[in-house]
Amino acid sequence: MLELPESYTISRQIEKNLTGKIVSDIEVLHTPHSFAFFQGEIKDYKELLKGQTVMKATYHGGMIEMDTEDCMVVFADGAYPRYYEDRRKFPKKHQLAIYFDDETAVFVSIQMYGFIYVLPRGKCTEEFYISSCSKINPLREEFTFEYFKSLYPGNQKKISAKAFLATEQRIPGLGNGVLQDILWNAGIDPRFDMREASETDFMMLYTSIKKILKEMCEQGGRDTEKDLFGQKGKYITQLSKNTLFEPCMKCGNEIRKVNFMGGAVYYCENCQKR
Repeated sequence: MLELPESYTISRQIEKNLTGKIVSDIEVLHTPHSFAFFQGEIKDYKELLKGQTVMKATYHGGMIEMDTEDCMVVFADGAYPRYYEDRRKFPKKHQLAIYFDDETAVFVSIQMYGFIYVLPRGKCTEEFYISSCSKINPLREEFTFEYFKSLYPGNQKKISAKAFLATEQRIPGLGNGVLQDILWNAGIDPRFDMREASETDFMMLYTSIKKILKEMCEQGGRDTEKDLFGQKGKYITQLSKNTLFEPCMKCGNEIRKVNFMGGAVYYCENCQKR
């Protein structure tokens, strides 16, 4: 799924490689998909985008936004854009194709589920998008320890470390994927009850968020995900499907996996505070 390191990486690649390209055609749902979700009227996509020039790209949490003169195209969750320069390699199955006048194209083939928006620029009213744009980016200086502490909802109800960091859009783009290494680096188990967290625990989490996200972005995303060209990121994940049952890089204990809050979490029983 697209999370902050991938949206950061892919948006930069779009800006570098697609800026100035002119859209020549659009194709939507060439291959039907039950979990492909669209914003805006699909029947209007071609009219909105055809003849438009790609002007820039940016990211909002885990969302990628590509802008033309008059329109915005947004990709989220499993809607990964892939860029192809060779027509012979164009995929046969896809849920969105954006063709350019130089015979290159971007295709989206939904992984599990994904969201695609094609709308006039500045006209997106979808709550998830607005929230992602409005929250402070953890890569920026404005994401201070005081701001991070203010995101904590209080200690009246039990809230796990995973729920605190990766739900309610508290930190857009920080999901179950990047969460794993952040918690491992901070020495905190995903199931840890945050009511028991000390000031030191909060500081460790804050420092880890800043450090790990910066490393993931600088290295082109995680090695479990792919970029605009279909290449894996160069950040080597410490806790992921790739390291299950492998020795922990800190202590040598076996990395384990458990289902928690609707998804798999990986952990080192020895290194992470439960």
